[in-house]
Amino acid sequence: MDGAAGDAPPFDPELAAALAAAGAGARDPLTPENLAARQERDIAARPRPTARDLRADGRFEVAELRVPAAPGGPDVTLVSARPAGIARPLPLLYYMHGGGMILGNAWSVLRQLLGTWAGPLELAVVSVEYRLAPQAQYPGPLEDCYAGLVWVAGHAAELGVDADRIVIGGKSAGGGLAAALALLTRDRGGPVPIGQLLLCPMLDDRNDTVSGHQMAGIDTWDRTSNATAWQALLGDRYGTADVPPYAAPARATDLSRLPPAYIEVGSAETFRDEDVAYANAIWQAGGRAELHVWPGAFHGFDTLAPQAALSRDARDARTRWLRRILGAPSRPVANGTERTGG
Repeated sequence: MDGAAGDAPPFDPELAAALAAAGAGARDPLTPENLAARQERDIAARPRPTARDLRADGRFEVAELRVPAAPGGPDVTLVSARPAGIARPLPLLYYMHGGGMILGNAWSVLRQLLGTWAGPLELAVVSVEYRLAPQAQYPGPLEDCYAGLVWVAGHAAELGVDADRIVIGGKSAGGGLAAALALLTRDRGGPVPIGQLLLCPMLDDRNDTVSGHQMAGIDTWDRTSNATAWQALLGDRYGTADVPPYAAPARATDLSRLPPAYIEVGSAETFRDEDVAYANAIWQAGGRAELHVWPGAFHGFDTLAPQAALSRDARDARTRWLRRILGAPSRPVANGTERTGG
């Protein structure tokens, strides 16, 4: 561990109240012993809206797609959605859901993505149903995401999306997968995203930062849960030096030639130090990153307390970055589409 861990930073008062109201279960750690039961509970409890639900009385076009995977892997399920009634190709947010690589599904995140961004920004969304650990270990989940990205870019015309305006993104584990995907598609010469949206990304399997120790037993996702998830993903590689940057992007030594990044994290969460370090490494490599450290925020704060002032500020900041990267239709630029930001 770099430096000594002091007292944990305080939670924002509004967020602290929401966390207290959620009860002790909001901070129950994941362990190897309870992982299977937690996965079963997640499958039963997590929302899984149907395509009909997501169409919202015709406001959106929604389709479930099955696309070829990497050789030897099963087909990958993608959920594609876009505002209805727009004939022109739309920019695309290619999104990986959170859940520590072990929980979650592609459908549960779509209602919020459609309401927050797809409608207001006239943006298409594809959510990836990547395989979960430990049933599928690295590189399986990442290869699912890559195969889907390659397919989407190659079939952009039939999807009605602009292959030159794809942003890859995700939250927590999905943010880690998005960061890894940016590295992988760069190194394989695959589709070139114009941005990477990394929301409290899970980046470092070594799990030994100051913030990780500070927030042990306090954050909603602490270093016990984090160790459980990384062990599930990496299997025999866990705890060894044999972990590639495509599995844990914090291990990357070359962060050059990456798309502009939006990176956000809370000051009172486990991932704080690894996410700040990742932004700094991008800058040191000559890249572009916009970093937000939300004061007093714990992991997943905006999901647990969506109406809190800090949550609203975070959503606004993400949207402003997306507008700059994509060039939102409501803000035309005289000499073409604005693609700057970060």
